[in-house]
Amino acid sequence: AMLKGLLRIVLMLLCVVGLFGCAGVKEAPPAAVQTIELNVSAAVSLKDALMEIQKNYQVKHPEVKLLYNLGASGSLQKQIEQGAPTDIFISAAAQQMNSLADKKLVNTTTRKNLVRNQLVIVVPKASTISINDFTGLTQTGINKIAVGEPNVVPAGQYAQQVLQKLDLLETVKDKLVFAKDVRTVLAYTETGNVEAGIVYKTDAASSDKVKVVASAPADSHEPIFYPAAVLTGAKQAAAAETFFAYLFSPEAQIVFEKYGFSKGE
Repeated sequence: AMLKGLLRIVLMLLCVVGLFGCAGVKEAPPAAVQTIELNVSAAVSLKDALMEIQKNYQVKHPEVKLLYNLGASGSLQKQIEQGAPTDIFISAAAQQMNSLADKKLVNTTTRKNLVRNQLVIVVPKASTISINDFTGLTQTGINKIAVGEPNVVPAGQYAQQVLQKLDLLETVKDKLVFAKDVRTVLAYTETGNVEAGIVYKTDAASSDKVKVVASAPADSHEPIFYPAAVLTGAKQAAAAETFFAYLFSPEAQIVFEKYGFSKGE
């Protein structure tokens, strides 16, 4: 009986030591997850939306590391032509995607319009001028209208198309103030240096110093589409197609819409 009692004490001591031992040893970490690096080249106007999408995607796919290369669509196109590693390309206009497709650099079966943008009139937040359509730009209270330089700024090109289509260009041409890019148009309007500016809906959404008073009619300019595609040189084609599909999912589209974009299809 005494021996049994000793054994029991020894066993209990072993258990206690064992428990403490277990508590002191951290569990072995899970086997390291293989990281897949995806290179995504995208128009810089998508930056805010893509950063939020990146956070959401990492939660779902911790094994994927999204590497963004953001810039002007034309510059990105040239980099891809020169062999920059790119799995997915998202352009701000069809032209750059078409050029890459002509060079057989795009997996054309994947190509889809990811989002579209709209052209709007913005005025300073405190403005009391009454405008509810583009015809309102002809009123006497408006002396200066900021637009992008049409030769270099797509938003300026679209603005010119609208004013021509609505037969307003001759009437307002002396009021036009040309800016080097669409963000400068926004800045001129924010500071009240002009009574109105013509910008993308997404630019307007990024500022709390202006208000949107009118949208360009859909048939008054070429549609402002952002085409996306997986490239033929994709090193991670399978992972690229999974992320590509996610970009078109309702979860991702809600993020794009939050930043002022609308559905591409």
